[in-house]
Amino acid sequence: MHTSVIEAKQVVEAAERGSTTGVPSLRAPSSTREDLSAALHRAVDLQNSGQLPQARQSFLQILEADPLNVGALHSMAVLEANAGNDEAALGYVERALAQRSDFQPSLQVRQTLRARLTASAGLGRADVHRLTIQALEAQRLGNLAQAAALLETALRLDPENFIALYSLAVIRNQCQQIELALPLLLQAVRHHPTQSKAHFALGTVLQGMGLHEAALASFDRAIETDPESMEAYNNKASLLHSMGRQKDALLATEVALQRNPQDTKSLNNRGYLLTEFKMYPQAAATFGRLLDIDPDYELGRGLHLFAKMHACDWTDFERDKQLITEGVRAGKRLCSPMPFMAIAETVADARKCAEVFGQHKFPPSPTPLWDGQKYLHRRKRVAFISGDFRQHPVGYLLVGLIERLRGGPLETYCISSCIPDSSDTYRRFRCGFDHYLDVQDKSGIEVARLLRAHEIDIAIDLSGYTAGSRLEILSHRPAPVQMTYLGYPGTLGLPYIDYLLADKYTVPEHLAHGYSEKILHLPHCYLPRDVSVLPSSAPQDRQTHGLPDKGTVFCSFNHDYKISPAVFDCWLELLRDVPGSVLWLMKLNDAARTNLGAYADERGIDPRRLVFAQRVPDIADHLARYRLADVFLDTYPYNGHTTASDALLAGLPVVTMAGETFASRVAGSLLNDLGLGGEWVCADPDEYRRKALEVVAKTGSAVASRMHLEQAGVEGWPVSIEAQVQRMVQALSQVS
Repeated sequence: MHTSVIEAKQVVEAAERGSTTGVPSLRAPSSTREDLSAALHRAVDLQNSGQLPQARQSFLQILEADPLNVGALHSMAVLEANAGNDEAALGYVERALAQRSDFQPSLQVRQTLRARLTASAGLGRADVHRLTIQALEAQRLGNLAQAAALLETALRLDPENFIALYSLAVIRNQCQQIELALPLLLQAVRHHPTQSKAHFALGTVLQGMGLHEAALASFDRAIETDPESMEAYNNKASLLHSMGRQKDALLATEVALQRNPQDTKSLNNRGYLLTEFKMYPQAAATFGRLLDIDPDYELGRGLHLFAKMHACDWTDFERDKQLITEGVRAGKRLCSPMPFMAIAETVADARKCAEVFGQHKFPPSPTPLWDGQKYLHRRKRVAFISGDFRQHPVGYLLVGLIERLRGGPLETYCISSCIPDSSDTYRRFRCGFDHYLDVQDKSGIEVARLLRAHEIDIAIDLSGYTAGSRLEILSHRPAPVQMTYLGYPGTLGLPYIDYLLADKYTVPEHLAHGYSEKILHLPHCYLPRDVSVLPSSAPQDRQTHGLPDKGTVFCSFNHDYKISPAVFDCWLELLRDVPGSVLWLMKLNDAARTNLGAYADERGIDPRRLVFAQRVPDIADHLARYRLADVFLDTYPYNGHTTASDALLAGLPVVTMAGETFASRVAGSLLNDLGLGGEWVCADPDEYRRKALEVVAKTGSAVASRMHLEQAGVEGWPVSIEAQVQRMVQALSQVS
């Protein structure tokens, strides 16, 4: 038995209403009722968080002050029942019902207790098998309370029965009662050390509690007792990955595949891990094997295509794109939202993909933590949630805005799940918030409870469906207002995300139907910019960066997966149009460089005209080298975001295409903010190519030179950071 948040509310309300049966209530004086209500809230929270001795003591103290307090009586009944003291539990529940005969939670507990006591009367060890069979059937039908009652009866008759211990632990874990599942599994492995399933289940529970090393030991014991236990191999690999031990995780999947080369979960894990090692051709081949075995494997087609896109391998690109798009429209989980952004061309498709993925991956909790309480804070409390408060594009863009919010009208909280990288950006975030909370070792429900305890008014997720997402935190509804911003360019399709922070260019009114959230429009480009780091003033030399002394330099420093075949064809046409020109790309993985070179060669363009930039450790030097280029060629349908912002900050013209989706309109928003949307934002490839040639023809003219910060001034691009702060405060202050 477990007191849910909804039931907890009923418990407290019952205590506050008092008797409805005509029996006199020995309530505490009215002057202490509010204190008792608050004490009952705290005691129920202790009970739900597994702090049972403290909860018991609190309930008993409440009953000393108010012996007929319905909430405390009911909660004591639940505690005694879970401890196996059914007679004592029935006594408490009867006292509660004497005060509130219509109180449904107590009526349900009484029914369960009477069934258990009746079932156990006159039974012996010979009845255990029948009870477990009945329990398993009830469990199969979804009657978990009945199944648990039968299993508890079986365990009273045979405390070492493996089926009863294991099955009851599984039910407790399903009901998020980890504190009750753990002792059952410890008893199971103690009495049945050769049962692999018990070790596996124990490892799963320990993993959920954040006890990673103990969980790994349990998975290893599961494998020792059953070397064919693929679920143990896969959970071990997933746990090692979450601990940052990618190499060990990959080794675990290799061992699993030696045991069973056809295991789809192991193939999926192997492919995913290979992408993290940037071994994209090998990852694509692994996902290809997976799809040969199971063509409809969850998210498999998207992972397969995404691995190939990272390698700029466009074999069967249009076929794969069509299969995935049609599958998304049919409601199939073929692709996660982030890869889909690189091929989606309509907001309706992007929304459908997000909804299908999000409702399965991050469903709303049935017991929300916030259920209508009103906060009266002097300053509105705003929590920013991310694993990217470090040297990362999100951190890089946001840090200046956060620093200027500190100490202002909003009280800011950093909810950080990132691993510290000792960068200046990380250190600035540590000092930039009013409050900094490191939650990397906490579960989603623990973080949600933390937000609720701090009475956060607005919780803003900065990751969306990108790597390291912690959307499970907001699934528990810890805050009255919950938003998404910056890290993921699109709708999340989740019922508990109320707002999307955007601007009127990225999400115009006629495209709002593609978003499940209300759109909170900022009166400028939604993308913030930290201008504390500016392009270096040191002279930049073409030869140093592998560029020719003369000739036009077309530049695009966007990620490899954003380069579509149609866009690359357009770039090759520009190289053909402008003799002596080169295309300057960011350093890509070996496979991508090889494939792009071969693609250019097939179309009659010398691969040596593709120049790949090396990484520059200093951001100021990286920004400065943009000035060696003549025009930045943007990608489509996934624009450059940080890269387009960098190019404009350095004074480099950006030519882009804008479509329907958020991801395809970000560069256009940046240009629109500068008053240049009409000049360099294009509707189709023909206009894109024509505008790029026009910019090249005007290099050195007023059109290009106006972009340089030396003339425009830092405060003018795109708007001053102070104005960004002011408008952000205004936007967040208006929601309630």
